[in-house]
Parts: sequence; C-alpha cells; structure tokens
Amino acid sequence: MRLKLLAAAATAAAATLTFATSAQANHSWGGYHWARTANPFTVKLGDNLGSGWKSYLSTASSDWSTSSVLDTTVVAGQSNNSCRATSGRVEVCNRTYGSNGWLGLASISVTGGTHITSGTVKVNDTYFNTATYNTASWKSLVMCQEVGHTFGLDHQDEDQTNPNLGTCMDYTNNPDGPPGNLHPNAHDYDELQSIYAHLDSTSTVDQSAAVQTVGNGRASWGKRVAHSAHGDTYVRDFGKGNAVITFVTWAG
Repeated sequence: MRLKLLAAAATAAAATLTFATSAQANHSWGGYHWARTANPFTVKLGDNLGSGWKSYLSTASSDWSTSSVLDTTVVAGQSNNSCRATSGRVEVCNRTYGSNGWLGLASISVTGGTHITSGTVKVNDTYFNTATYNTASWKSLVMCQEVGHTFGLDHQDEDQTNPNLGTCMDYTNNPDGPPGNLHPNAHDYDELQSIYAHLDSTSTVDQSAAVQTVGNGRASWGKRVAHSAHGDTYVRDFGKGNAVITFVTWAG
C-alpha cells in the first residue's frame, strides 16, 4: 500500500508538470476523492479562523459550490490550535505558524489508497502579516487553492513564471495578473466532474472514521514525492492503507 500511495502522488505530480501549459490538463490529485453514494454531496468546512480570514473562506466556499457535483458549507470549527483533523470534513485554520517557509498547507487523510476521510487547511500568518502577502489577492488565491486540494484537485500549472491561467489552482508571482488567479475556472469544475463521475458503495463524507494528523514542519510530513519551485507534495504512510498527503505552498 505504501508503494501504491507514493506512486499515485508521483504520477499526479508528473502529469501536472508534463501538461502544465495546457488549459486542458488533467489535474486530478492522484485520484484522491471523497467516497460518496450520490452527487451532489456536501463537504463541511470547519471555520477555525480569526476575523481577518473569514470572508476569504466564505468566498472560497461559494466559488467551489458552483460545481455541479459538490457543495460546501461553512460550519463552526471543531479543531484546536494545531488544526487537528476531524473525521468526515475539512478543518480550516490560521495561526502564526512561524518562519518555516510555507504560506499554506492542505493535508488529506486517505484510506484504501484514494478515499479522503478528512482534510485540513492551514494558512500561515507569519507571512500573511508581511507587506508582500497581506493583500486580498494573495489571501484569496491561497485560501481558494488549499480548499480545492481537499477535494482532490492538483495544480493546473506549477511554473509561476508562465502567464496566469485565471484559476486559483495555478502558481503565480502575481495573483492579480490578467486574468487574475483568485477563483476557480471552468476547467476546475470540469475536472471535479471527472473525479466524481463514478459513485462509491460507501461514504466518507460527514462520517466517523479513523483520521491521522501531521504537524507544521517537514519532519512530520513524511516522504517528499514531488517538488517544484513554489510547492512540494509529501506522503506520510501510517500503514494498513492509511496515509496523510500534504501539499505545501512555499512563500516567495
């Protein structure tokens, strides 16, 4: 199972890099998805945020709910200061996590190799409190992107020097550069339709299941399986088909 998880993550990363310049790229993240028995389904986004971040989560929730296969709803958070995962939903948190290099983290717990059982999103105020990142555009981009990862989406492009694709699932040095990378685009919704085209016999959405949580530093994320200038993917294998996959968005 460990080899299967690492191979899935590496394959997804390779596909992203190979087709980065094409708006038609397949950007499923390793086939990871929430198990469910019907579409559309609803993912709860737990609000563990300070007042300065709440509007960005609300916008991301509204944007992603435009999808025909999934809805989201913002609910009261159930996490602690370390943003511990909660089974069957996504917890969203902000803190001054320290000068550790990352702007945002999206982690998903998976079982059976591909079924998501929980997710966490962390945004690091150590950097968002600086002049470079304390802008509406950077906050919109990172919140939208990290939440999108928890549904099983990868990036459309990982070369931040390329022209913006008009999606928050695109690395960029300038979120406001035309056409602006602040929200999902049509291909993100198309990819969600592809990821969730099949139904499962059971559901992991809003269900109780064993979850694992990783910390805020590289030592807890496991093995790095993909690398680019502004983001890395890590897999921590807990055995018996259980793992945590983490997408890291690096600052500057």
